[in-house]
Amino acid sequence: MIHRRSLLATPALALGGTAYAQGYPSRPVRIIVPFPPGNMSDLIARVLTEEMQSRHNVQVIVDNRAGATGAIGVQAVTSAAPDGHTLLLTSNSPVAVNPAVTPNLPFDVLRDLVPMSLIGWTGFLIVVPPDLPANNLAELVALMRAHPGRYIAANPGMGTAGHLTTEMFSRLTRIPLEQVPYRGSAQALLDLSVGRVHFMVDAMTSATPQVTGGRVKALAVLAQNRSPILPEVPSMREAGVPEVVDFQSLAWAGLMGPAGTPPAVTLYWNRIFNELLAEPSFIRRLAQQNVEAAPPGGPERLADLLRTDLSRWQRLVREANITL
Repeated sequence: MIHRRSLLATPALALGGTAYAQGYPSRPVRIIVPFPPGNMSDLIARVLTEEMQSRHNVQVIVDNRAGATGAIGVQAVTSAAPDGHTLLLTSNSPVAVNPAVTPNLPFDVLRDLVPMSLIGWTGFLIVVPPDLPANNLAELVALMRAHPGRYIAANPGMGTAGHLTTEMFSRLTRIPLEQVPYRGSAQALLDLSVGRVHFMVDAMTSATPQVTGGRVKALAVLAQNRSPILPEVPSMREAGVPEVVDFQSLAWAGLMGPAGTPPAVTLYWNRIFNELLAEPSFIRRLAQQNVEAAPPGGPERLADLLRTDLSRWQRLVREANITL
């Protein structure tokens, strides 16, 4: 997991107010979100549009380009003019998970994208139907082991973090799970709530409202410690399943641009987010969307996280021989 105290702002970026592109932006900035509305990236993008309009009189247009597990939206950015007027606000699924599992994508995220700012992250929950006869993770594992093949897992799309995290859970517990992919979390959670599917790993941004509304039941958060968002849900250390005691996963969100974007534009957006991420009001707005704000920092922090996450999922895909 990422810890706020371990991520420090880069002084040169925090102080650098003279390197910004003169006259930028010269027209509305299009923020491409590679998901349908309601996803964590989409929610953050819509908060950003309001903040940019009210604070800087800059118009930001959110453009949802869903499909191909985010690849359509990512490609739209990598093929755009690198002038800072088309940017990508994404979670790790399209840029770190999908490239690990999908061969022959028409872009290379490390080559064709410029990281600008890490914005925040959210944990993953293990959720089940409210009437499933398991009230904690240990009971769920025992139930699935006693009835192999009976219980079906949903995921928010092939090649997403939810898909591969479920695969990792299956490998660690040695419980084969048939996975049914959906086009996003909303329909998957609806089917889970009525028992059409029986198990799902989903980001807290989309799953938490369903948990607090009683439509699904949360058994564990995929982290070493409990989340302040749902403090009553046990961590993996407390779940009573030795095989997954060290298992953790999270979804992060960041802003990126196409390769070739002028460094001054990167610094512009990094400064914008550093200012926002230092403000309690913005932190509260993210928390209302079940997103924990990252502390201010430089673009290299997002670049390092992207490389680390991509390597992690590539290793899993090789070891588990996962193909789409």
